Amino acid sequence: MASFSLAFKLPLLRSDHPDGFLGSRPFSAAAKAVYSGPSSKFFNLNCEFNFDSFTSYRNAGFPGSNVPCATAEIVEDSVTEKGEESGGRVLRVGLVCGGPSAERGISLNSVRSVLDHIQGDDLQVNCYYIDCDLNAFAIAPAQVYSNTPADFDFKLESLAQRFPSLSEFAEHLAASVDIVFPVIHGQFGEDGGIQELLEKYSIPFVGTGSSECRRAFDKYEASLELRKQGFVTVPNILVQGSEPNESEVAKWFISNQLDTKSGKVVVKPVRAGSSIGVTVAYGVADALKKAKDIKLEGIDEQVIVEIFLEGGSEFTAIILDVGSGTDCQPIVQIPSEVELHFNEDDAIFNYRRKYLPTRQVAYHTPPRFPIEVTRTIREGASWLFRQLGLRDFARIDGWFLPSSTNSFFGTADGKFGRSELGTVLFTDINLISGMEQTSFLFQQASKVGFSHSNILRSIVHRACSRFPNLESYVDISSHLPRRSKSKLLTEDSGQNQGIHKVFVIFGGNSSERQVSVISGTNVWLNLQGFDDLEVIPCLLAPSDGRSSNAGSRTVWSLPYSLVLRHTVEEVLDACTEATDPSRASLTSQQAEGVPYTCPGILASKICMDKVATSLAVSHLSDSGVLTINKDVRTKEELLKIPSLKIWNELTSKLQCGTLCVKPARDGCSTGVARIRCSEDLAVYVAALEECLPRIPPNSFSKAHGPIEMPNPPPEKLIFEPFIETDEIIVSSKSADGLLWKGESRWVEITVGVVGKRGCMQSLSPSITVKEGGDILSLEEKFQGGTGINLTPPPPSIVSEEALEKCKQRIELVANTLELEGFSRIDAFLNVDSGEVLVIEVNTVPGMTPSTVLIHQALAEQPPVYPHLFFRRLLDLASDRTI
Repeated sequence: MASFSLAFKLPLLRSDHPDGFLGSRPFSAAAKAVYSGPSSKFFNLNCEFNFDSFTSYRNAGFPGSNVPCATAEIVEDSVTEKGEESGGRVLRVGLVCGGPSAERGISLNSVRSVLDHIQGDDLQVNCYYIDCDLNAFAIAPAQVYSNTPADFDFKLESLAQRFPSLSEFAEHLAASVDIVFPVIHGQFGEDGGIQELLEKYSIPFVGTGSSECRRAFDKYEASLELRKQGFVTVPNILVQGSEPNESEVAKWFISNQLDTKSGKVVVKPVRAGSSIGVTVAYGVADALKKAKDIKLEGIDEQVIVEIFLEGGSEFTAIILDVGSGTDCQPIVQIPSEVELHFNEDDAIFNYRRKYLPTRQVAYHTPPRFPIEVTRTIREGASWLFRQLGLRDFARIDGWFLPSSTNSFFGTADGKFGRSELGTVLFTDINLISGMEQTSFLFQQASKVGFSHSNILRSIVHRACSRFPNLESYVDISSHLPRRSKSKLLTEDSGQNQGIHKVFVIFGGNSSERQVSVISGTNVWLNLQGFDDLEVIPCLLAPSDGRSSNAGSRTVWSLPYSLVLRHTVEEVLDACTEATDPSRASLTSQQAEGVPYTCPGILASKICMDKVATSLAVSHLSDSGVLTINKDVRTKEELLKIPSLKIWNELTSKLQCGTLCVKPARDGCSTGVARIRCSEDLAVYVAALEECLPRIPPNSFSKAHGPIEMPNPPPEKLIFEPFIETDEIIVSSKSADGLLWKGESRWVEITVGVVGKRGCMQSLSPSITVKEGGDILSLEEKFQGGTGINLTPPPPSIVSEEALEKCKQRIELVANTLELEGFSRIDAFLNVDSGEVLVIEVNTVPGMTPSTVLIHQALAEQPPVYPHLFFRRLLDLASDRTI
């Protein structure tokens, strides 16, 4: 059978899809054509939507697989089957995640990524979780796909096996696994806690030893050690105790030529990760207040105050130990420069900017530094790795200050790092670097040809080489870049029968294009494990507005490393820079007839328009499907008419006291806000007029977080009554771990629907829990480690009868709108009657690693893991007639 093309569409097309991009219009492909054209046959598998049918794919070597599959590697131009060479021996790896620190949510991101890419026929993974109180649990792999530990903390006793003590946990590990891979960030993970426990019971583990961890993790002690070793360091002072010495801090300000009233400094916890609790302060009083806040929030009892480095550029470098046994051979990867794209006074690379892709931050790998500076960074990081006794892998952060910078280093004691070009400083040592899918570890490793699986397995095998009883698991092929079978087969023209091309397309113009990058990367990586698929990641370039053909767009076929870039703009810039202009002529090709995974053009157009969606299902009220009254206003109208007049008109017409405003035709995450008064409306309108990328926190009458705004601003906006729901709190004070008053009897839900047109089936709904405001933030929706979703809804909130009625009504909505493939429906649910109040329908929902659709698929029996879920969506698409 000849290869065929199938398009997997991600949330890029919340704005683009109604134009029929993948239906019948031509598009342009720059540098490389990304569609092979329709084939004589379609990939046609059994497409009756039955979760049991997923088991036919459980041979790809993924979590939940019950049939092992050999993996292929290129070793000196020969293909070696790992299943054969290992003689049937399987390395048992214990992944330990969670922990007590505020970075425990990021730990879930990391362990999920490790699980996705490390397991195979020769390596078996068991998952373990440490909660905030240092209780240890053996958990099912499905739990690590939760968005945040709060999703399941309250039900751990019924979901997992709890160990009576850490010592019994260690005894279990000693008997059940060959080596432990700690994936705990911050306390108990990088401070030597878990390592000390494992050392006590002689359990092999990945990473640095306990005593070395303690020394490197403590930022103050580490800075003293760096200074002792001759490195230039940032002047700092340790603030500790409940009543710090204000005069001592003031003397430090003066000695470093800082104004005691306004001198700019960075305040951060001594023993926490590189993002949590880091803030900017001005003057002694503000610095001490920020230090006190860190202590009160329980982040750390000790705080360090440093000079704010003006005019410098931050960098980060991954170090891999490629030695064997006790021989340490650190190799520093190509460092990444972190560029901040805004002019706020507190511009630092904080938690939000590190883990949520926005245009506020750009990464440059290699950095835009002189070659000599990059060489100094790599030499210094390598030397530090050895001197501090680090093992296997680490990440070291720092700063480069050009010589033109007016800095404090004229009298610095340190020698290493200073040159005519400027000064290199190392500031943070990360013993367990973040391992989410697009982390610096994978970005930098991909630059030298390593895939996610390659680099993770190399780290594990390097750790094994230190232990004589595990040396048999180490072979040279484990350290070489691996290539999938499907890639090998497609390169041999005589063996490409049965290989099916899948184009994962992301990017576009919408305000959710950055989320689209995360979704596209996730789908692409999950589908790579199927040997019969050639999965090609593609970027739909944002339109420049100059093309006369609305359906003609530029599409780029991307190499591995480019997919891991931070934003659409970074990917596009790299494509443009890498292309020879003489070869970049655009060619037009027809996409007609290519199957795709989301609903058709008409259904997508209706669902993209929130007013049209409500009208399309308004006749279902007798069936328990309700809609929210809406009033549409143009941006021009909002700018011309006084906000007080509009406020009075809207509240009178909609019969409500507060409003919800959202773009009429955009995704569900930007420009959505609660408006409580005419002054709030005026602030929102001003943001539209000034084209602000975001409304700053606490700009409205009631405290709130940052509100990301669409860019460009929408031409039409919808106003609705704000629907009140009761707060749900995850708490140990309740028998089931949840506190909910239940006065309004309404909760907000999001539900995935999957299947064929007319036969859509509802997955288990998820209750969305708002942690910090009236509207779910961009982070709570899409940033892993943030936001709480209760899947399935707890019986204490929603009865089984109401839940079943809810699912039936969601299916009614899906079939009425003629949805097919997969979509997501957001609604309010009456917990007594099962009535649903439709908010909106997303025909190309987010497919990020922690999306609720994955939670819902995993809630099925048996659990449906992400790679199987995405494969099923392809099967449904291949069976459609376009």
